[in-house]
Amino acid sequence: MNRKIRDKNSIYLDSWSLFKIMADFVKGYDELDDIGAAVTVFGSARIKDGTPTYQKSVEVGKKLADNGYSVITGGSFGIMEATNKGAKESIHAESIGLNIDLPFETESNAYLDRDLKFDYFFVRKVMLVRYSIAYVAMPGGFGTLDELFEVLTLIQTQKSSPSAVILVGKEYWRKLFEFMETSMMEYGTINQKDLDLITIVDDLDEMIEVVDHSLKKQLDAIEKMGLSDSNYGEMLRETQKIRG
Repeated sequence: MNRKIRDKNSIYLDSWSLFKIMADFVKGYDELDDIGAAVTVFGSARIKDGTPTYQKSVEVGKKLADNGYSVITGGSFGIMEATNKGAKESIHAESIGLNIDLPFETESNAYLDRDLKFDYFFVRKVMLVRYSIAYVAMPGGFGTLDELFEVLTLIQTQKSSPSAVILVGKEYWRKLFEFMETSMMEYGTINQKDLDLITIVDDLDEMIEVVDHSLKKQLDAIEKMGLSDSNYGEMLRETQKIRG
């Protein structure tokens, strides 16, 4: 095939794919713009039911929902399932899953009030971040670390609002945090302000205190932008009233 024709066909196909990408974004924005104060929970799909970490994740989901925060996960199994299960047990907020359409393993867990499937990983990742006032990382692997550090980078570079990042499980996260506060700090690749973005907890009441503080910071940021009267601002204020 002539190179010029081949390149033109490639551009043509790429251009049409933009419409699919936009449709994925539109679906996410349409389906999620009314959820109010929400917290995204990241964690491994490999954690099995019956393990202490699975049960802790159930407690995390229920604790967040009982306190008026909708819970967002990747919608799959393991920690995502456990967290959605805990949120589903509560009547005070929604349990939301943002999954991905794949040739295999496309099934969502059974504990979702809203179940969205996306065609593109990067669109799904945007949606996992876009509507949350705080982020909780449970024990996880490469995918969880990818999500965790992307969130931290967005907040560090002020491309995202000043949300809380909470690591649940001091024993699991201890060595990673030690690496950040020693090697990374010593080499100057991060500073103390960056490290202060992270809170590590075992106690879930402490987790809620951090989320509550993040809610207040979100409302302050919205007010500075002149968006206090927006639908989102009003929904956050409603949650703040509930939280007292």
